[in-house]
Amino acid sequence: MLQDLERQKSADGQGQPRPEETVVQRVIGRVGGAWRGLRSRVRFGLPAKLLVITGVFVMIAQVLIFLPALASFRVNWLNDRINTALVSALAADAVPGREVPPALRNELLRTALVRAIAIRRGGARRVILPPVQEISIDVTYDMRQLARTTFSEQVGQRLVHIGDALDVMRSDGDRTMRVIGLVGPRFDDVIEVVMPEEPLQRAMYRYGTEIFWLSLFVAVATAALVYIVISQLLVKPIRKLSRNIVDYSGNPEDPSRVVVPSGRADEIGRAEEELAQMQRQLSQLLKQKTRLAQLGLAVSKINHDLRNMLANAQLISDRLTDSADPTVQRVAPKLIASLDRAINFCNETLRFGRTEETVQRREVFALRPLVEDVVETLNLGRDDSIALILDVDPALQVDADRGHLFRIFSNVCRNAVQAIEGRDEGPAGGRIEIRSWREDHTVCVVVSDNGPGVPAKSRDKLFQPFQGSTRRGGTGLGLPISAELAQAHGGSLRLIETLSGAAFELRIPDRQA
Repeated sequence: MLQDLERQKSADGQGQPRPEETVVQRVIGRVGGAWRGLRSRVRFGLPAKLLVITGVFVMIAQVLIFLPALASFRVNWLNDRINTALVSALAADAVPGREVPPALRNELLRTALVRAIAIRRGGARRVILPPVQEISIDVTYDMRQLARTTFSEQVGQRLVHIGDALDVMRSDGDRTMRVIGLVGPRFDDVIEVVMPEEPLQRAMYRYGTEIFWLSLFVAVATAALVYIVISQLLVKPIRKLSRNIVDYSGNPEDPSRVVVPSGRADEIGRAEEELAQMQRQLSQLLKQKTRLAQLGLAVSKINHDLRNMLANAQLISDRLTDSADPTVQRVAPKLIASLDRAINFCNETLRFGRTEETVQRREVFALRPLVEDVVETLNLGRDDSIALILDVDPALQVDADRGHLFRIFSNVCRNAVQAIEGRDEGPAGGRIEIRSWREDHTVCVVVSDNGPGVPAKSRDKLFQPFQGSTRRGGTGLGLPISAELAQAHGGSLRLIETLSGAAFELRIPDRQA
């Protein structure tokens, strides 16, 4: 009876690792180690990466096709066995008295590749072709197709078939299967077939091998075609651009190394045009910078010698103040002032040309004493003509370089004094105000005056060397140097809008932790 055929095989000996599995794991481990070692020694370029990625994705696509095809082959093979078994059952059922001779029974079972056949109709089960000897069932497959109405149900059914197919491929082939199929319009009119798994596994391996080699050929051919097309369209132009960038960086001033656009109308063509334009502009700028650097070096040498000569002339002119000649007494102050301006111009020019001045030695200290030193140095507040308003909290701490901050305040305050003295009405009634406060991690200082303000034509070039001076005889270096020192602190120095006079805002942020 079929109840006897449904007994499961004993689990004795199952779950033990087979020797061949251990060998496979060792081989996989060694291959993985060799691959990691190769990757550490070999640097894969863009073409190799493109080829590998293309091949991997094509193989993934082939696997997504291979698994459903293998599952479909298994379903069709089992359905064929059911149909063949049904024919054998009908033939056996047609024997008079339903007494099938052993020879005929064995031939029908061998032809159908099964071991036993039973049919169940209307709840009654009958063994048509019993097994030759007692057997046990290891796995049962129900091939009756239920109506699937939703997409998720259809996907679930396909996943079940794929899982069953992989289960057959992983099996040792010694299991005995019971397969259930429909023989009538009713769902409970079924045929139950008992068969060995080995023929199914052998057929699936043969089919899988054919599909594998076909998939491998398609994957290699597709990857090669995709690689060739993408290599011509993308990889070669990108490698050309990268080689040109490396070659251009060796000598940016050589115009022959500027990339020549290929004239393509896509993004790579636009990239080539933009790169060529950028390289041409950079080459011109570098040539200009080189010439200016050479000119600046020559000017610095001349300026240094000129400053020494002016210093000697200043020492000599100081003696003129001892002369009793009225003409000398009238001309000497103007001569001394002119020499002072010339020496100051030389000093500012040389100081601006020294790049090492931006090296900072930042520390946290109180801001008010430093501002008071600047005020005392410039003699502010002692002259009744210029009033000083100092609104700096003695407890306010700033994180900055003392020397650099002193130079910034000196330049800004000196400009304020000179602007007030240059008014038509003179310095009388002049006022300079210094206010400071803290915003989170930034110290803000505003130095304002009631002078004539900054002319509109000078605002755009106010922080450009030698171009932003607003007074006659000025060097135009004080504010550029101050702005550069503020930027070296991570802050800024800018002119802010006021109704009258001029006001400069200095912002010095604290160092990041």
